Amino acid sequence: MSVTVGVVQFPGTNCDLDTLDALGELGTRTALLRSDETSLAGVDAVVIPGGFAHGDYLRTGAIARFSPIMDAVASFAAAGGPVVGICNGFQVLTEAGLLPGALRPNAGLSFLCQPQHVVMASVDHVLGHGLSPSDVLSIPINHFEGNYVCDQSTLQCMRQKGQVVMRYVDNPNGSVDDIAGICNETGNVVGLMPHPERATSELLGSTDGRRLLEALIYAASRTV
Repeated sequence: MSVTVGVVQFPGTNCDLDTLDALGELGTRTALLRSDETSLAGVDAVVIPGGFAHGDYLRTGAIARFSPIMDAVASFAAAGGPVVGICNGFQVLTEAGLLPGALRPNAGLSFLCQPQHVVMASVDHVLGHGLSPSDVLSIPINHFEGNYVCDQSTLQCMRQKGQVVMRYVDNPNGSVDDIAGICNETGNVVGLMPHPERATSELLGSTDGRRLLEALIYAASRTV
């Protein structure tokens, strides 16, 4: 069954078209969602892509979380709809309270743009279909504020409930517990710093990102 994946565009988003193209190449329908929209009608999954929403002028994702569309995203997530935040999108999801913890500047205060190996820590979420724990993927990163932090009680809870989605093989930014991605307790909301839409072709250096996007499409098909 064909599904439609919506990709949210905030002022300053710059990975929206890349994400639309990557999903379209996998044969799914896509829709570009403006940040001032108030409905997700006709959409079976949502991606909040990377970029610099509102220029990151206050704090990454802090302004974007108040956009009208985020109320619709929150309701969609509460109903079990698949929601994925990539890089800046991950930051937006934490600011909106849809995921625990926060993202702060990288250790060393360096902007990072490089290939990165991550290992899957769990697969019981909307990016896990077809993957196994301990699978290693090569997916690039591109961020300045990707250092994931949370308190120890939150970290312990996430570990117990399988909410750590993936970890860096070689931690580039100082994230606690080497975390590169997490999910909510029900697994339908996922945030990750690596960019799967930039790892869909050998010409880009890796096709491992396709596996994550294919899993999202599968998850969307299960909710139709």
